[in-house]
Amino acid sequence: MRLHSLMTAITDTHPAYVAGTWKLDPTHSDVSFSVRHLAISKVRGSFESFDVTVVTAEDPTQSTIEASIEIASVNTGQKDRDNHLKTGDFFLAEEFPTMNFVSTKISADGDDLVIEGDLTLRGVTKPVVLKGEFGGIVVDGYGQTKAAASVSTKINRLDFGVNWNAALEAGGFTLGNDVSIDVEVQVVLQA
Repeated sequence: MRLHSLMTAITDTHPAYVAGTWKLDPTHSDVSFSVRHLAISKVRGSFESFDVTVVTAEDPTQSTIEASIEIASVNTGQKDRDNHLKTGDFFLAEEFPTMNFVSTKISADGDDLVIEGDLTLRGVTKPVVLKGEFGGIVVDGYGQTKAAASVSTKINRLDFGVNWNAALEAGGFTLGNDVSIDVEVQVVLQA
């Protein structure tokens, strides 16, 4: 879909579309991840504290997204593992307390929403592509205009200096290198 078609599709399909600044609705948003464990299963976790700001432009393709995730808020459901993830073996949270994302391009690929941007983790910035769907825009029962999207991406943790691993007796390693990231975000238009 061409950029002009995306703009037309968003503004035609979602007549509530407006240019403005949108802030995170944290009770209806989630950032989660999974990584292969022991080559046979996946470990899943989430970040409990994060912030997102979306600035929509008259031309939706010129809109911007910025997000910041507090590394210390990692939650895998196991306290010892969470504490290990905060160390220099993984996130090095003391030195790099946030993971940040800044969009560089918003477009469509068929029905998919595509958000390109720069992800910074452990002081390393790499380009990433998030793909998913734009959920729409509605006015809720309290008169607030809300928008939502679901997107995901996969990164190689080694690209960001997250190198810890342990060899398995039977061969292979404890952790896979690919990390899947899933984001469900709802934002509220600011008055």
